[in-house]
Amino acid sequence: MHDAFIAGLPKAELHMHIEGSLEPEMMFALARRNGLALPFANVEALRAAYSFTRLQDFLHLYYQGAEVLRTEEDFHDLALAYGTRAAADGVVHAEIFFDPQTHTARGIPFSAVAEGLLAGLAAAREKHGLTSRLILCFLRHLPEADAFATLKAAGPWLDRIASVGLDSSEVGNPPENFARVFAAAGTMGLRRVAHAGEEGPPDYVRQALDLLHVDRLDHGNRSLEDGALVERLAREAMTLTVCPLSNVRLCVVDRVEDHPIGRMLELGLRATVNSDDPAYFGGYIADNYRAVAPLLTRDEVVTLARNSFLGSFLPPADIARHVASLDTFAAGEKT
Repeated sequence: MHDAFIAGLPKAELHMHIEGSLEPEMMFALARRNGLALPFANVEALRAAYSFTRLQDFLHLYYQGAEVLRTEEDFHDLALAYGTRAAADGVVHAEIFFDPQTHTARGIPFSAVAEGLLAGLAAAREKHGLTSRLILCFLRHLPEADAFATLKAAGPWLDRIASVGLDSSEVGNPPENFARVFAAAGTMGLRRVAHAGEEGPPDYVRQALDLLHVDRLDHGNRSLEDGALVERLAREAMTLTVCPLSNVRLCVVDRVEDHPIGRMLELGLRATVNSDDPAYFGGYIADNYRAVAPLLTRDEVVTLARNSFLGSFLPPADIARHVASLDTFAAGEKT
């Protein structure tokens, strides 16, 4: 499948942590801007550290890297850099995770995080036509009380935040621990998503569905271990935001050739392809599409892109418009 087809294919990205798009070059640049020293000699040494055997290995380096994000300008530049890169990969709409607790715990005001990201995404829309939504993620290794405090702090910006999410260390931090804060977010009109079934068991997926009442499931790979759960996800048309290169880097699967994305589609699951933390996991969204394309038919690749719009939090009219544009592109590429 030609690279030009994959890059040109209109698509949405539904699973991307903005802090995880912090490239080593930008990390060093922001460290210099803010007068900080990194524990790495240079960009090459930092990249060499991106070798993980589990999620926790990655998270340690991820939180360490986030230390360089200090000012509204930093968050603006980070968001604009991602928007520029995503647009080059054919992304026309992105729903982006951010982790305010990672920053407020360091004394960074919530306002600096939110205003910087919103301004950077607004610039990406002006420059590249990329529309976007923010998803406020709660860190699951912290108590639910901290999540409630974060939701309260987000109050002035909730009209510009589409959803809440749940990320960080999955094993030992089940979704049920956050049922009350997710219920509160729901009463505020926020959509709900959660990481489940990446390293955690299928039961975590059930908890996300039944206790958090998620509108979308992030990862969900281990759902395949439970036939009844797979049937339910297919029946309910629950979108799964799958991240192939991340799955390989974090040893969820051994090789990209072993990735179950094709099986997910065959089972009727509304799977999508996303980049997760692209600076750390070896590629942005088009790289993820290219990685799995040899495992799929051309029509299945188009289905992944269609699913990304169907699973988005865009209004129905916008979804229909994007799907029509996608179908037109795919039909044109066949001729």
